[in-house]
Amino acid sequence: MARRPARCYTKIAGPPYTRKKYIRSIPGSKITSFEAGNRNTKFPVSVSLYSKEACQIRHVALDAVRMMSNRHMQRKVGAEHYHFIIRIYPHHILRENKMMAFAGADRLQDGMRRAFGKPMDICARVKANQPLVTIHTHPQHVDKAKRALKIGGDKLPTPYRVQIDVGEKLYNEHQMKVEK
Repeated sequence: MARRPARCYTKIAGPPYTRKKYIRSIPGSKITSFEAGNRNTKFPVSVSLYSKEACQIRHVALDAVRMMSNRHMQRKVGAEHYHFIIRIYPHHILRENKMMAFAGADRLQDGMRRAFGKPMDICARVKANQPLVTIHTHPQHVDKAKRALKIGGDKLPTPYRVQIDVGEKLYNEHQMKVEK
């Protein structure tokens, strides 16, 4: 049976369903790694992708953001000139009450009676203005990092914005130039 579209689960409704201790058959996450690039270097500039609205983002969408943004940065800048981080984790388990849609299905199912649902997918619950993804890089690669986050952000089910944060050392150097 095919997956339901993301619009069915984008809105936050009800309390989070996260107690894995009591839930059997939880689907695994598609996200293979939450960090990419050069993890050992401190970069002066960070470019972050923020959500504009509160929503739920499936693990498949987060993995699509990771693949697209990381691939763009790797091709344009090189793996040693950036550090890519996914800053949210999919904890919430999505349930689905399966309904059969063929002739004679009314004899095989109960409809909405006892419709708790079975675990089908996992997602991350996101608040408004929460950072989703961050790329740390050098100042000369900021435009490429913004473009990478724009490419990845188009895979998300929510409106987004890109924000640039400059490190303390670079900020102080910029202030000294302005004062002169």
